[in-house]
Amino acid sequence: MTAHLTRRRALLAAAGLGLSVDLLARPASAAAGDLANRKLVVVICRGGLDGLSLTPPVGDPDYQGLRRNLALGDDALGLDGTFALHPALGSVHHLAKVGQARIAPAVATPDRARSHFEAQDVLETGAAVVYGTSSGWLNRAVGGLKVQRKVEALSVGPTAPLILRGPAPASSWSPGRGIDAQARLPTMLQDLYKDDPVLGPALARGLATETMAQAAMSGLADGAETPGMTMATGPGGGVEGYLRQGQEVARKLGGTLAGFMREPGGPQIAALSLDGFDTHANQGAAKGQLANRLGYLDAVLDGLHTGLGSEWSNTVVVVATEFGRTARVNGTGGTDHGTASTALILGGSLKPGGIVGDWPGLKTAALYENRDLAPTLDMRGLFKGVLADHMGLDRRALEATVFPDSTAARPVTGLV
Repeated sequence: MTAHLTRRRALLAAAGLGLSVDLLARPASAAAGDLANRKLVVVICRGGLDGLSLTPPVGDPDYQGLRRNLALGDDALGLDGTFALHPALGSVHHLAKVGQARIAPAVATPDRARSHFEAQDVLETGAAVVYGTSSGWLNRAVGGLKVQRKVEALSVGPTAPLILRGPAPASSWSPGRGIDAQARLPTMLQDLYKDDPVLGPALARGLATETMAQAAMSGLADGAETPGMTMATGPGGGVEGYLRQGQEVARKLGGTLAGFMREPGGPQIAALSLDGFDTHANQGAAKGQLANRLGYLDAVLDGLHTGLGSEWSNTVVVVATEFGRTARVNGTGGTDHGTASTALILGGSLKPGGIVGDWPGLKTAALYENRDLAPTLDMRGLFKGVLADHMGLDRRALEATVFPDSTAARPVTGLV
């Protein structure tokens, strides 16, 4: 069902946008006392986010040779001796440095078809096979938690994502053009023509140009534009001005979501989708198409962190995508559909630590089907661990209802 937001709720949400950035020092154990206060946010990056750019393994000896002009170097934000973050993720890096952000650098769903349709279905339903069920795993988790206590859920966007569809009631809120339903069309076309030797590359090149133009405008919600502003006279001038404005709107989007969740009686669980990560051509390295999208992601997460205030210590955020990209660069300066990618885990409830899961390396013999980063962690195991240890969901419900036929996907424990 759709929630009718009251004026008071809207004002409370908006009030959260003006909070200053404050790294919270309260230990994770302080959040462990009251299950009712715990919060979970799932952010889906649609299109197949390139994990090797999101969290570049700059210390892997095979990284530079595989990634060539897409490789990041001194501009990457270091995490440890092997991994870094993309330079557009400054806020995430700040959280990582204080133990409130970790990475799972080789994670994947059970699907191996490299189709957006199928991979997103498996990611959101939590089924072991494509089209195995019609409801979302997060919806089923809400239903399981409601047996234990009152739980409210919220989806952000013009339509509820599959991950929150099902019998358990969930509210929805749309910020307007900030999340564009039409952004799925290029993804669908690329799936249809990916094997066509003529139309496939031609479509990739044409969409790359369109994506570069739209990237400057993505994240602008209704009312965000300045009347009469053009690409040449944007705030600060040109595309860069629009990118900065888009990031500010994305930050406000995260802050508004935080305001809903911070309100007494507000949702404890939320799902948010971000489009535009299908980078077949002109992907870019430290700057460019993907960097712009990651800048918006970072701004949303920063707004969420800041807006939650003290409630950040009760919160876990998981950022996931349907699949990664090829380890090697293609002929159009991009990457094609791959297998394993990176998941981000953030929050004040998080335990500090290293990477989540194992790193398979990028040697040719270690690549999946000689082209992709090989998965070492089942996405379902990551979500199982968060739902059990952070949200307190009964493990029997996890295995029987939320993620059926997932016995092999062992829960990741010790994250919170």
